[in-house]
Amino acid sequence: MPRPARAATLATLTVAVLAAGTALTAPAGAAPEKTAPRSAAPRFLAASELPPHPWSAWTAGPVADGFPVELAFCLGEGVPAYDYRHRVFHTELDTGAVQVTVVTGSAAKGKALAALLDEEIRGCAARIERTDPDTEAEGRYYGSLPVEEGAEVHGLHTETSWGATDVHLLSVGRDGRTVTVVGWGQMGDFGDAPVSAFKKTTRKAVEKLY
Repeated sequence: MPRPARAATLATLTVAVLAAGTALTAPAGAAPEKTAPRSAAPRFLAASELPPHPWSAWTAGPVADGFPVELAFCLGEGVPAYDYRHRVFHTELDTGAVQVTVVTGSAAKGKALAALLDEEIRGCAARIERTDPDTEAEGRYYGSLPVEEGAEVHGLHTETSWGATDVHLLSVGRDGRTVTVVGWGQMGDFGDAPVSAFKKTTRKAVEKLY
């Protein structure tokens, strides 16, 4: 299925999550948590550092402000208000990826945020099924990586009642007060997910935080 069709599937999941009360920004009037100056912003992944696609090269979008809507299906109202930055990647086929990073005010806050994001990802499948009865979801845990303060790697498979099936890989990593989330997704199931390559991507993402 071409990339626009896959985007429509992800949009359906996003709408379902948002309809259930999920928001990607702070409530009206709420101030974001203190973050580091923009000059201290960490580096992002390059397209060449993503899991290789067998038939298409990756293209990296610009680094932009805000929390990416591409992760709304799994991370929403449980995400605290911070000055997030993100980069979206795509291929010419059905595979996409995204990275979001944030520099919190301290190592303690970074640790707490990474733990919260990991917990949200662990509960993602259950929330999807609760908010969208037309979608079945299953999560898997692929272990931790010994890089900087550590990274956790997860998988998610979704299948709709009309037959659309997608697989995602998600990871949360931290270096001191800086936290990153990396997401990868395409049509298919767990057998189509490049777990080993994604772990290498996650390791590189955490190594580049500072």
